[in-house]
Amino acid sequence: MKDKRQVVFVMTDTTRWDMLGCYGNKDMKTPNLDQLANEGVKFNKNYTTQPVCGPARSAIFTGLYPHSNGGITNTVSLTEGVKTIGQYLKPNQINSAYIGKWHLDGGDYFGNGICPDGYDKDYWYDMRCYINELSDSEKVLSRQESASLENGGIKEEFTFAHRVSDRAIDYIDKNYDKDMFLCVSYDEPHQPYLCPEPYASMYENYDFPKTPNYYDNLENKPLYQKLWAGETLYEDKDNLKLRPQLFLGCNSFADYEIGRVLDKVKEKMPNALIIFTSDHGEALGAHSLNLKGPALYEEITHVPLIIKGSSFLQAPSNEEYNHVTSHIDLVPTLLDYYNINIPPVLAGKSMRSIIENPKDNILREEVFCEFHRYEIDHDGFGGIQFMRGVISDDRKFAVHLLDNTDELYDTKKDPYELDNLIENEVYLEDRNYLHQKVLDWMNDTRDPYRGYQWKCRYWNKNKPNWDCDGYTRQRPSDADEIKQLDYDTALEITENIRYKIKKSIK
Repeated sequence: MKDKRQVVFVMTDTTRWDMLGCYGNKDMKTPNLDQLANEGVKFNKNYTTQPVCGPARSAIFTGLYPHSNGGITNTVSLTEGVKTIGQYLKPNQINSAYIGKWHLDGGDYFGNGICPDGYDKDYWYDMRCYINELSDSEKVLSRQESASLENGGIKEEFTFAHRVSDRAIDYIDKNYDKDMFLCVSYDEPHQPYLCPEPYASMYENYDFPKTPNYYDNLENKPLYQKLWAGETLYEDKDNLKLRPQLFLGCNSFADYEIGRVLDKVKEKMPNALIIFTSDHGEALGAHSLNLKGPALYEEITHVPLIIKGSSFLQAPSNEEYNHVTSHIDLVPTLLDYYNINIPPVLAGKSMRSIIENPKDNILREEVFCEFHRYEIDHDGFGGIQFMRGVISDDRKFAVHLLDNTDELYDTKKDPYELDNLIENEVYLEDRNYLHQKVLDWMNDTRDPYRGYQWKCRYWNKNKPNWDCDGYTRQRPSDADEIKQLDYDTALEITENIRYKIKKSIK
């Protein structure tokens, strides 16, 4: 049988890079993902575009940054007209199934249970679909962290992860002979960390390593970080134990469920392209912080990415890529794989070159990250916090528009990001270079929140001007969309003027 173009895209929620054994923490029991890394390419410096569930996913599945696609925070939907990967594939006769957490419909945490355009309605299964299968008492139980350890714990079949895997396996059994895109999206290991035994007790009394930044007193750091830390900042860290038993147990349980799906892929579709990643990380006490928020710290922005090649996209086995990569490039990579033209509106580019040849090959010098707010339905987690940042192999730079200071870290000398160098004149050249990179990125993507305030910071001598950088026109359109017309000429905006449209106010 002729090979089909098939992709199985697997993702979890809240998996840090160091929660997989293959990323160096041998205490982590993740045999299935470790084996996947042995069979493909492990990307060692992969970053989310925004460390919050909904916005991170918005970039993963649209190929646009959250500020461009409208998904700037949890509980808001994508802007009308923005396409997800399924809508790109559908006109090209690629069947797409999305099974699992979606978080892009503007509903509550669980979603609205409605299959969006581009995906197989018979297999649509978001968290609302799962909740609707439960009795009222089961619904309450499904949100209790204690459920995994009390009253005999829970059964595997009760969990969202298991039901997602069951549907994915069924889909493969019935569609293995077709061109396809299958997304298997777990909520696990996100709270409430539901998992059956032996996973619930697997990390009992295990002390997660406390790295030096666990003791960070946040001196010379943004004010919002001190507020975020709260009383944690003043705790006796030496006598505290970092024991996220259920979080790590649920992480290993997710690996088990992923293994069930991968076994079926190996059986039915051995030449499928397999991609694994997670949306963001979790601070776990690093820098005295918890959860995630408006920061570039490794614990919340650095996430795993593993890609196993196929007959249509060759990849070496047991290989590593050691330069920065970004979720923004996943949609272009998928379109490239399916031999579909990459529309100019997308912010990323295909990763094919570094998947096929990870050694001595650089796709990007820098990647970008942003933040707006955690969730629109409440003002917890600091409310609105505008952040734009850039990450290179050995530097991190962030502008915090509404705060008292910005950030610069030399991550080669200071891997735990303790020493904020934003006012250090020794790093003036690096700081100015990265600052300009952020401004150029905001202009190139027509960031709707850009303005002279991002350019004129207390640590430089830039003067404000009303017309900012002069970018006053939209970017070119996709081939099948209504064409964008230039205001002055009414002629179609084409790709060759994407970086050149500047108009000064007279």
